[in-house]
Amino acid sequence: MNRSEPADTPLGDGFHVYDTTLRDGAQREGIAYSVADKLTVARLLDELGVGFVEGGWPGALPKDTEFFQRATSGELPLKHAALVAFGSTRKAGATADRDKQVRALLDSRAPVVTLVAKSDRRHIERALGVDVDTACAMVRDTVSFLVGEGRRVFLDAEHFFDGYAYDPDTALRVLTAAGEGGADVVVLCDTNGGQLPLQLAATVEEVGARTGLRLGIHCQDDTSCAVANTIAAVQSGATHVQCTANGYGERAGNADLFAVLGNLVTKLEMDVLPPGGAAELTRVSHALAEMANIAPDAHQAYVGASAFAHKAGLHASAIKVDPLLYNHIDPPVVGNDMRVLVTEMAGRASLELKGRELGVDLTERPEALTSAVDRVKTLESQGWSFEAADASLELMLRRVIDSEGEPVSGEGFLPEGPFELESYRVVLDHRPDGEVISEATVKVQVSGERVIATAEGNGPVHALDAALRKALSPYLEWLDSVDLTDYKVRILTPGAETPSMQGHPGTDAVTRVLIESTDGEKEWTTVGVHENIVEASWMALCDALVHKSMRVSPGSDGHRGT
Repeated sequence: MNRSEPADTPLGDGFHVYDTTLRDGAQREGIAYSVADKLTVARLLDELGVGFVEGGWPGALPKDTEFFQRATSGELPLKHAALVAFGSTRKAGATADRDKQVRALLDSRAPVVTLVAKSDRRHIERALGVDVDTACAMVRDTVSFLVGEGRRVFLDAEHFFDGYAYDPDTALRVLTAAGEGGADVVVLCDTNGGQLPLQLAATVEEVGARTGLRLGIHCQDDTSCAVANTIAAVQSGATHVQCTANGYGERAGNADLFAVLGNLVTKLEMDVLPPGGAAELTRVSHALAEMANIAPDAHQAYVGASAFAHKAGLHASAIKVDPLLYNHIDPPVVGNDMRVLVTEMAGRASLELKGRELGVDLTERPEALTSAVDRVKTLESQGWSFEAADASLELMLRRVIDSEGEPVSGEGFLPEGPFELESYRVVLDHRPDGEVISEATVKVQVSGERVIATAEGNGPVHALDAALRKALSPYLEWLDSVDLTDYKVRILTPGAETPSMQGHPGTDAVTRVLIESTDGEKEWTTVGVHENIVEASWMALCDALVHKSMRVSPGSDGHRGT
């Protein structure tokens, strides 16, 4: 199967990958692209290698009109994709050459036009208020006019599957009218998203046999079957798929471009992207999530951070032998990575693999490995979580190794740690004007000296961070490069997430704090757990600095006590 056709490829047997993120995807609640955003999204999609990028509805939306003006004036050079303008057919009683909406499609200068037309007789008669003959004439005339003006035309047959089930003859007449007008592809749209794969596949196969037209598929995700329906349509003869980045779209969304491409490339072995395109799936997915100001879905198929993350010890044991025993594909094929999660479910294989990933080799240290497994299970039962806190896990593993496999408990840094806490204190100052200021004082031992520092902050954690930095800055030259980028707090209900507290209803809840830090080049996450939120935060803060100190001076292993 040939890959998705680039802009200058004439119609042939090539498979079409068509993206509608900038039009259908932008209908998702909470998404609002600026024109600059739209240009950036289109560039990313072109880098990935999709064949068609639908830019919006010129003439109907001023922002989309401006997008096409800028895109076709040199601001959007496309290497792989053809730019597509979306719009409707002429109105009843008008001619295509004088219809303002149709003229706006020409004025967009997009080389490809996708027209939407109703194919359900109920919509034709009730929503459009015309008969089927008139609706078909509107389709045929508009397609023919645009083709005559040198445009390549696709037709989106809106509500096709519902319409075909209600009145198949009308639905097929609309498709035939588009074909008679010169449309390259007629796209069968599951507009309400109510189809299931087997019934949809049967319809696609039947329509292909009855019309002989080139078929496309456009699926909404209201039954969570949009990706499955799209793949089923391809297996039944469709050679044009319409998708949106990360499944963005109205209501439950659309078929996810990255899941569809992942399936086409790895399962159906279709060459639908340029060389190297599949390996860009994860990067582009996350970049487009940032453009939409939506956090990437960690559990998204193929490209999610957890798509190849393994938690169960049984899985890790098999992965240790062969990673493909529990991965359905090799993650780098789609630009992703395998991860082994360390939790209370972890076994020896999980920790051994994770330790290797973190640069802590436990392979030849069976006693240390056993101690580490026991330590993780104990800590997780008390509310700790190392799934997202690799830095704290690495420190714990190094402390276990330093103890030579002996049971690890209690508090305190390793001897090589960059500093050691003597004490800290935090007070709140509620001022007459209503302002609340936190003041922290820390006493630490660093480089053989006792240092005391006090600082203010807009909260106890901020004040502690400021005081600790003030105390350590004269001794740690790299400290200014470290920034706290995120701070997450979760209150753990006794018994729910802390099994060791079950059966003790009077026990206070504990707090888990995750802190994300960066030095401008790398990022790392640390965790702290305690009944007191300030102490939990202090633990995570200290781990963050100790972890950085190890990177600066590999011999400076240190940890405050987990």
